[in-house]
Parts: sequence; structure tokens; C-alpha cells
Amino acid sequence: MDIASHISYFFQYTIFFYCMSIIASYVIMAIVSGVSVYRYYKRSRNEDYRQLLSSPYAPSISIIAPAYNESATIVDNIRSLMNLHYGKLTVIVVNDGSKDDTRDRAIEAYDLEKVPFAYNMGVKTKEVRGVYKSKNPAFSKLIFVDKHNGGKADAINVGINVSQTDLFACIDVDCIIESDAFLKMAHPYMVNDKERIIAVGGIVWLTNDAEIKEGQLIRLRSPETFPPRMQVVEYFRAFLLGRTAWSTFNGLLLISGAFGLFDREIAVAAGGYNHNTVGEDMELVMRMHAYMRERKLPYRVEYIPDPLCWTEAPGNFNILGRQRNRWTRGTIECLMIHKKMFFNPRYGALGLLSYPYWFFAEWLAPFVEAGGILFVILAAIFGWLNIPFFMWLTICLFAFSFCLSTFSIWLQMVTYDCYKGKRDLLSLTLTAFIEPFWYHPRVVYWALKGNYDFFSKKNVGWGEMTRQGFANKKKK
Repeated sequence: MDIASHISYFFQYTIFFYCMSIIASYVIMAIVSGVSVYRYYKRSRNEDYRQLLSSPYAPSISIIAPAYNESATIVDNIRSLMNLHYGKLTVIVVNDGSKDDTRDRAIEAYDLEKVPFAYNMGVKTKEVRGVYKSKNPAFSKLIFVDKHNGGKADAINVGINVSQTDLFACIDVDCIIESDAFLKMAHPYMVNDKERIIAVGGIVWLTNDAEIKEGQLIRLRSPETFPPRMQVVEYFRAFLLGRTAWSTFNGLLLISGAFGLFDREIAVAAGGYNHNTVGEDMELVMRMHAYMRERKLPYRVEYIPDPLCWTEAPGNFNILGRQRNRWTRGTIECLMIHKKMFFNPRYGALGLLSYPYWFFAEWLAPFVEAGGILFVILAAIFGWLNIPFFMWLTICLFAFSFCLSTFSIWLQMVTYDCYKGKRDLLSLTLTAFIEPFWYHPRVVYWALKGNYDFFSKKNVGWGEMTRQGFANKKKK
């Protein structure tokens, strides 16, 4: 056997074992999350969360909603936040130096006026230009903060400083939150007396082409266009399967910046949000994990497998590409900042399972896929390609991808049944079939470009996300 054949076999079987390892991890996560979601669903149906409204032991919560150029959604989404069912609730909207009329619309809609307001600078931030409260007693729990632009992390840190509650919730201002969301999110803090709950995450799903009225979700529909529809399937897998499984092992690395509830004391002690990364939500969770592990304090990061938050997905591939580029750069930054966790037993499941998974299956996967495609092309040119083996592996990977996606669609159908129309379910299932050919290659390209931008130190920044706005949703 010549050297070319040795190289060919090495690459073929290296890629094969890598793929089988990833598939095995997905199967395990699907089983664990399926059991966890079903148990949670059965338990939550019999739980009377309304008792928390009057409980003296319920923790106080500040909702921190950073806003940057959100004039299309700011009024409706503040209304949505104000309508949430939770007794000890403060809504803090932080205008991060918007260039549009976000501040003026909020001031007009909620009769806001600038007031003197004392707060503790627990975390260093950009200068605050003013704190606003409403003249209308109906909006007494609303605090609107106007500040110089410093990015999302800086805006949230301002909100943390202004807040005076036990917990704070980090959400995107363009999200719609279920009215009982914080009753469910606060529940783990009240029932676990053995470990300190330092953070709780929840499912974030998409509202593109849904019917929205006065900041409330009326009816959910499968998006009409491919980019948002493919993201719906992707979110099913990520939130319903992946994060539920990692939470079971207490190894959840990421709580979405769109929706999370945090122990304020631990977050401040850990240093607040990092200004120097575009993956600030993931980095804070990892740092809070490290803070508790290094002090050998019993704790958990919980996850609620319930669709409690709704947001608008990027509507076209250009905007989506910028988002995924940013996600890739954020992942790299977080993994490099916390590289001490890599296979380190001191950090428990986080160091031995979660971090290695994100390193091999999230960061390196695009390189393996791109390298595999390049190898196939070269092998076909030089006659090294084992065609039966290649075809068998390709069919298996496609079949597994389709089965995993359809399982996540089926799981949401038998539990929460958010997409009630048969046409919607058929549309999502067909999307799961098309996704590996039409959507996934783009995801790989965006991830590779994100790596290039990161290591070439290209100043890409956060990138502006243009949104249609809930108030303008088309009705059928």
C-alpha cells in the first residue's frame, strides 16, 4: 500500500470516527432531553404557579432589557414586559445610545420624566445620561435608563447597577415574554434548598409571520420564507434538545442573551458582563460556573424546557450571516478565556463534558466538514475515494440529521404543541429534509468566516440587526 493510500485511509477513518462520536453525543442528548422535557411537562401541568404571586418567599426580580435602535418594537415590548404576572417585579429598559428615536417613543408612550436616582456602581460602566420614571402611577415599576453607547454588555451592567432586587433577568427588548414566564423561572430558586441556583434559562422560539397583537402572541405560524423557517427547526434542536440535556448534567454553558434569570449577588461578585467579548452571555455563565466551582460551593444552573420567550429571527441570509459570524467569534473568545476548564476535573461536568463538546463539536466542526469536502474532491481527482464508503456515510449522516430534526419537531408537538396547524408541521418537516443541503452549508461558511475574522483581528463588531417589528406583522 503506497503513501497516498495510507493518507486516504487515515482521513476517511478519522472523519468517520469523528462523525460517529458526534452522532453518539447527539443520541445521548436526545434521549436525556426527551425524558427531561416529558417529565417537566407532566409536572408543570399540575403545578399552581399562581401561588408564587402572594408568597412572601418569592424572590424579587428586575427585568433588564437593553435597547439599541429598537424604535419599531420599543413601545409594544415595554407593554409586554409590564403585563407579566409577577408580584415583586421591576422593569429596567436601558437605551444604549440609540441613533434612532427609541428614547423619544418610550418617553411619549409612557409619560416619562427625568428623575434623580441613586444606585450602586457595583460594575463599572459607560456614563449614564439620565434615569426616567413615569408620571403615571400605572407604570410605577418601569425604570428607563438613557446612557452613552457601550454595547449590550455595558447596557446590562448599567441595569444590574440600577436594580435593587435578588435576581435580574436579562432579555432582549424585542422579545415577547409569556405572562407567567417569571413565575416558572423563579420556581427553581424557591424549591431547591440544597444547592444555590445561580442562573435559570428558558426556551426562546421564533415569531416570524406569527400574529401579534398589543405585545401578545395570538397565533403562531410556520414562517413563509426559508431563512426563518430553517431557524425554527434549528432552535427546536438547540433549545429543546441540547440545552435541556446539558442542564440535566449541570453543564449548561450558555443561557441565551434573549432570556435568562440570574442571581444578582453572584453575577456582581463574578464581575458582571464582560465588555471585551461579543459572546457576553455565554462568558458570564462560564465565569459564574467557575466562581462557584473554585470556591467549592454547591450550586446549579437550571433550564426550563418551556417556550417562555418569543423573538424575531433574522429574515434574510445577509443579516443571519452577520449574526452567526458574531456567535462564532463569541464562542472562540469564551473558550479561549476559560481554557483552564478544558478536561479539568476541578470544574466537574463543565470541564470534562461541556467544554470538550463545545471545543470539538461546535468550534472544530466547521473545519472538519470543510476539510472533509476538500478531501473528497482531491480523493475523487486522484482516485483515492472509496465511493461505496463515501455514499454510505453521506446517506447515514443525512438520515440522522433528518431524524434528529423531526424528533425535535415531534417532541414539541406532543408536549407544547405550539404549531397546531397540520400545514405548519408539514412545512417544518419538509424544511428539516431540505436543511442539510440548503441551509447547513451556509452555517459552515459563516462559522469559517467568523474564525477568519477573529484570527485576522478584523474589526467586525456587533453588527446591526434590522427587524420588521411586531407591530407590523402580517395578518391572515
